[in-house]
Amino acid sequence: MKEAKFIIAFGPVPSRRLGRSLGINNIPAKICTYSCIYCQLGNTIKKQIERRSFYKSERIFREVKKLFGQAEERGEKIDYLTFVPDGEPTLDIALGEEISLLRELGVRIAVITNGSLLDRADVRRDLSMADLVSLKVDAFSKNVWYEVDRPHSSLNYSHILEGMVKFAHEFEGELITETMLIHGVNDDDGEIDRVAEFLVNLKPEKAYIAIPTRPPAENWVKPASEHVINLAYQKFSEKLGENRVEYLIGYEGDSFASTGEFVEDLMSITSVHPMREDALENFLKKANRDWSVVHNLIKKGKLIELEFEGHKFYMRKLPSRRKRERNK
Repeated sequence: MKEAKFIIAFGPVPSRRLGRSLGINNIPAKICTYSCIYCQLGNTIKKQIERRSFYKSERIFREVKKLFGQAEERGEKIDYLTFVPDGEPTLDIALGEEISLLRELGVRIAVITNGSLLDRADVRRDLSMADLVSLKVDAFSKNVWYEVDRPHSSLNYSHILEGMVKFAHEFEGELITETMLIHGVNDDDGEIDRVAEFLVNLKPEKAYIAIPTRPPAENWVKPASEHVINLAYQKFSEKLGENRVEYLIGYEGDSFASTGEFVEDLMSITSVHPMREDALENFLKKANRDWSVVHNLIKKGKLIELEFEGHKFYMRKLPSRRKRERNK
């Protein structure tokens, strides 16, 4: 039977985590193990946990190879081939075979997964073939997990967490995590502490703290406050080390390109890291600028000042949050 027309390969696109990424869409929209309240694709059409084949491995390889070749002809750099589909990529039973075929292109391979099937040995085996794996850790408590990720009723969160730890200990590639913070759902101090404690077991190269930056599945969803995001950053850093924690709260697309402009560079940095007062002082001196620039950005509502344990921190004001507050 002839396969329906479906865009499998796309990009390359800029990715703050992965540089220039050529995306691979190996799951139809929207088949997933979860129906996350913040998902930019909307509610899940079909929740399932059984792995199966969706597209022929040869077709996926052929379409990725074609797009890869076109990008090369244009002189575009590709840092990763990334499985980031319209559903959960590990539902694809041929994922391991597809990764194996794509090795021919000589580019690092990443998989962005919610980790919900990691209690299965075959899923861990397939993911172990990738160079980089990103795991979603939105909660530690079962009730919070149910509220934010809305999983398939057959999934067992204790088994999932155990599977994540087992995979992290086995995986020889680069492991990163992402925690999406939602106002009033998973952003209280206790839950942030529990997530931070759990991440110690995974030892990720980077633990990303994220908020919704695109329209979510549920229109009542709001990003956590700047105070909470900064608190999560401090708590994660205390457990993992500051160099292993970053924000994913900033502008998309070319907003993270190097511009050589002081204000743009400052806004980019504070979208990823809160800058402590002394660090910002050094940054100003190197650019031959003074604090009037910072004060002006604060006055315009582009930058905010926070305090934590006796230190001042500066981070970018979240435009997505401002918009939602205006629409309340």
